[in-house]
Amino acid sequence: MGYSAVEVAGRSAGVLLVAADDRAKASHAAQESTLRGRWSDLAQVRHRDGRIIDVRLCVSSLSGQDGLEWWVVCATDKALLPAWPAKATVAEPLLATLPPPSRLPIGVDIRDTHLRCIRVNDTQGSMDGIPLPKRLGRRLTEAAPGTEAETLEAVMHQVLESGDPAINVDYQAFLPANVRSNHILTASYVRLDDAQGRALGVCVVSVDVTESRRARERLAILGEASRRIGTTLDVMQTGQELADLAVPFLADYATVDLAECVSLGEKPLAHLCPQGGHIPVFRRAGLASIHPGTPESLTARGGPVFVLPTSPFTGALRSGKSHFEPMLDASKGTWLDHHDAARAEKLREHAMHSLMVVPIRARGAVLGVAVFVRTEDPRPFEEDDLLLAEELVSWAALALDNARQYVRERSAALALRRLLLPHRATGGSAADVAWRYLPTDSHHGIGGDWFDVIPLSGTRIALVVGDVVGHGINAAAKTGQLRTATRTLADMDMPPDEVLSRLDEQVIRLTEAEADPRHPATTTMAATCLYAVYDPVTRTCTMARAGHPPPAIIDPYGHVTFPDLPTGAPLGIGLVPFESVTVELAEGSVLALYTDGLIEARDQDISAGMNRLRAALARPDLTLDDLCSSTVDTVQAKSPGDDATLLLARTRSLRADQVASWRFPSDPAVVGRARTLATRQLTQWGLENLAESTELIVSELFTNAIIHGNSDRTVGLRLIRHEMLTCEVSDASHSHPLVRHPRTTDEHGRGLFLVTQLSHRWGIRHIPDGKLVWADQQLPASA
Repeated sequence: MGYSAVEVAGRSAGVLLVAADDRAKASHAAQESTLRGRWSDLAQVRHRDGRIIDVRLCVSSLSGQDGLEWWVVCATDKALLPAWPAKATVAEPLLATLPPPSRLPIGVDIRDTHLRCIRVNDTQGSMDGIPLPKRLGRRLTEAAPGTEAETLEAVMHQVLESGDPAINVDYQAFLPANVRSNHILTASYVRLDDAQGRALGVCVVSVDVTESRRARERLAILGEASRRIGTTLDVMQTGQELADLAVPFLADYATVDLAECVSLGEKPLAHLCPQGGHIPVFRRAGLASIHPGTPESLTARGGPVFVLPTSPFTGALRSGKSHFEPMLDASKGTWLDHHDAARAEKLREHAMHSLMVVPIRARGAVLGVAVFVRTEDPRPFEEDDLLLAEELVSWAALALDNARQYVRERSAALALRRLLLPHRATGGSAADVAWRYLPTDSHHGIGGDWFDVIPLSGTRIALVVGDVVGHGINAAAKTGQLRTATRTLADMDMPPDEVLSRLDEQVIRLTEAEADPRHPATTTMAATCLYAVYDPVTRTCTMARAGHPPPAIIDPYGHVTFPDLPTGAPLGIGLVPFESVTVELAEGSVLALYTDGLIEARDQDISAGMNRLRAALARPDLTLDDLCSSTVDTVQAKSPGDDATLLLARTRSLRADQVASWRFPSDPAVVGRARTLATRQLTQWGLENLAESTELIVSELFTNAIIHGNSDRTVGLRLIRHEMLTCEVSDASHSHPLVRHPRTTDEHGRGLFLVTQLSHRWGIRHIPDGKLVWADQQLPASA
C-alpha cells in the first residue's frame, strides 16, 4: 500500500478503503462477527500514491489479551484468486468443478490436507491399479505401501507446504507383486486453496505415457545401435557390441552366438541343417549381463556353444522366425530339463522368467542367433520388446555380414601376401638380413607393401622395397605382379636405374590393359620402389629410387645417414628417367630400406618420422634381428593407416684370398696361360677336383671373348670362392652370346653348350665398358 508500519499502526484500516459502502460493510461485519469468525469480500483500496487496487480481503477474528478482539486481515491481488465463490464451503466448490469420470481421458485424484483421498475418477484407478475401496479415505502409503508411494507422498507434502506445483513426475503403476507390468504414468501436483487462500488439499492429474516413453526409448536404443554396433570390421567385436547394447536397455542377460564359418570369414550357412548328423559349430561372440562376470553363462566368450537339436535356438535358426516366450516358468520344467540339466539349473538359479531368441540372418544366409533374457527386471518381454530386439539384430546382422566378407577378403589378401613375401630370404656371402612386415589396422585392410632379397651373380645381392597404392586383395595382386617383374629383371643383371625404367614401363602397360575404355582415367596403378645392389667384393652399393623414401645407412659405430639419392617419379607415371648412385660401405655397415607407413603420421611432418627412425637405428650394440624389432616398435605410428615394412642388411666383404683376378690381351695364345693360372689358384684353395671343369669353362669363355670381342681391348678373368665357385670373363663387346645345339657335322657352336653342362648356372650381365659372362660351380661338401 506504500505505507510504513509506523504510519499506519494504531489508525483505522477503514481509511484505506476507497468506497464508503466498503467501509460500512467492513464495520458491520466486524460488529457482528463472533470469535473465530471469518469474512471475505472484494474491495478497492487506495495506494499512498493515489492508485486504486482491486483486492480480496480475508478477515479472521482472533482471541486477544484481556478479552479484546483481534483481527487478522489479508489482502490478495484479485487477479491471483481462484474463481470459486468466496462464501462456499471447502468441499462443495471443489467437487462441483469435476465433470463425470467418463468424460475425463486422464486420471484425477483429490486429497485433503492430510493427503487422504477424498475423490478420484475411474480413469485413475484403471491406470495405477489401486481400486476405489482401497483408495478412498486413505493416504497413498496406506493404499500402496512401498518406496514409490513414499516418494510421491513426499512430493505432495512439498506442494502442500510451498504452494508450488510439481509437474510431470514419473512413477510406475501400483500393481500386485505377482502381476508384472511396465506401465509408466506421469503426474502433476497442484495445491488447492479456498477463497481466503487457505490450503484445501492437493489435486493430482495423471496420464499414462507408457507407449510414448517406449517409443522414445526404442528410438534412443536404435540411435545408439547406429553408433555402437559395427564400429569395426571384426565379427567377434560386432557380436559383443550387440550384447553390450542390449544389456541393460532391453535385457538383463544377452548372448550372441555365431556360426564358426562366419568368424573364419568363410561362406555362411544357406540354412541350418545337420552336417554328418551334428549341428554345425557355433561360437560365442557376444556376452553381457547386469551381473559382473556373467554368472548366467556356461560358455565363455570365444568358446564353442552346444546347440540342442530340439531347442528354441535351433528352431529359430531353421525357421528364420524368432522364438518368443514372455513367461518362462522354470518351476514347471522346460525343454532343457531332459536334454541339458546344467542350463536348466542356471535358468532356475538366476530366475530367468522371460526369453526371446532372434535368428541372425543377412542376405539370405544364417549367421547365428541372439538370446535375450530377463532375470531381475520383473517385467516380462512384450511384443514391442520383440520388435525392438529384431530391429537391433537386423542392424547387427548387416554389420556382421560386412565384417565376415571383409575377414574373407582380408584372409585371402594375407594368404596371397604370405605367398608373395620371402620366407627364407638370405643375403648369402654378401650380407645378413632381417625384416619386419606389419599389415595395417582393420579399418584399412592389407596394403601394397612388398620387399625382396634377390641373389645375383658374383656374390652380389639386390635389396628391394616397394609400395603399391591401395589396399585389399587388388593391391596384393598388383604387388605380386611387380615382385615377379622385379625378379625377372634382376635375373637379367640390369643396373638399378634400368630396372626401375623397365618396371615403370611394365606398370604403364598393366594400367592400360586394365583400363575401362569408357572411363580410362579411373584405372591407376601407381607404386614406389627402392632398388639397391650390394657387391661384397668391392663393398659398393648402387641404388636408385622411384618416389620412395631414401634408405638409411648405419656405419659400424652407429652413425645414421640418409644418402643424397635422386627421388625419381613413382612407377607408372613415366615422367623422368631414373638415376643410380653408388656409395662405398664399410664392412659391418647396415643398410635400412623401409616404406612410408613406418615413418608417416597424419599429425606430423615426414621429417619427424625420419628423425625418429634415425634415433631408433643408432643402436650398434644390438643384433640385427633385435635392431629390426626395436626400430619397428619405436618408430611405427600408434594407429597406422598403411602397411609398415623394414628391411635391414648388415654388409659383409670377401677377404682378399677369396678373389683372384687377371687381365690378358685379346690373343688366342693367352688361353693356355689363363687356364694355368686358374688351376694354380684352385690348388691354393684346395679345389683341385674342380680344376678340369674350370679349365674347360675358362677356355670356352675366353675363346668366345677373343673371337667376338674387341681385339684392341683386354680380356678379364676373375675367380671368386664363396658359397659357390664363380668364374667371370669380361670383354669390351656388348653382344650377347647364345647357346646353340650344334649338329654332329658342325665345327663350332659347342662352347656355351659345354659351359651349361659343366656349371650349376651361368649368365651374362652388362658392365660399364662391355659385358661379363659368369658361371657358378657347386663346391664339394668338404670344401
